[in-house]
Amino acid sequence: MTRASDPANSPVRQLFAVPAVLAPLALLALLALLSVSAPWWWPHSTWQPSWGQDLLPPGLAHGHWFGTDAIGRDMLARTLAGIGVSLGIGVGAGLLALVVGALVGGVAGYFGGWIDELLMRANDLLLSLPLMLIAILLIALFEPSMLLLVLVVGAFGSLDAARVLRIEARRLRSAEFMLASVLQGASGWQQWRRHLLPNLLPVALTALGSVIPQAILVESFLAFLGLGPSERVGSLGTLLAEGVQDLQWAPWTLWIPATALALVLLGFGLAGDALRGGLQRLTGASA
Repeated sequence: MTRASDPANSPVRQLFAVPAVLAPLALLALLALLSVSAPWWWPHSTWQPSWGQDLLPPGLAHGHWFGTDAIGRDMLARTLAGIGVSLGIGVGAGLLALVVGALVGGVAGYFGGWIDELLMRANDLLLSLPLMLIAILLIALFEPSMLLLVLVVGAFGSLDAARVLRIEARRLRSAEFMLASVLQGASGWQQWRRHLLPNLLPVALTALGSVIPQAILVESFLAFLGLGPSERVGSLGTLLAEGVQDLQWAPWTLWIPATALALVLLGFGLAGDALRGGLQRLTGASA
């Protein structure tokens, strides 16, 4: 029985059995749950201003626990909505990078030869282009949107993922379970689809832990420059840009979304480190 066909010994299941991976993922899941469920348990609107209640400091007496912004919008509602937007952009770009990187890196590493040479030279050429400049140029040509940011950051993230996954694919190509599938009569396409891709998942997930925070940072930076999604979308980067303008009179409008962004990045950073450590132990045990 091959590694890919044994669910109990699935490398992904072994990787996520590490407690150090589960803790930061639980933090991220909690933030996502609070963001999605906020309209049902928090009485204040994300976008509706409360006239006469502008720039209220954080407190319990007036009902706005995290205070309000310059036009009376509730900061807790806006921050939770911003977390959802930033997570959506980051996870969307990360999944795109994972899929494209696994396909390109898996094909290049498994088949080798001129296919490997062609794909990796094209990959290196695209990697030499500056991500931020390309993102700014595309946003200048098209209307800023979450979809555009996901496509741009995900496409660039897939370049690094493809290089990492190519190396792993070359290693797996000569693994015992791959050689056993050849003896069983599996074709090259069947080997690649049934055995190689499932066993690339652990490495792909560790790459995902790097692409997602990168996407969130790029989006926050672009939104800070006024090039992110519309103000109504309200990502954490948009809130940071507004908070800087009101810093002198209402510092909480800056440090509240900044703290939320730090928690999101911390969660992904800890999860990525734990996944890399678990992967090293997993590959060491199977070597």
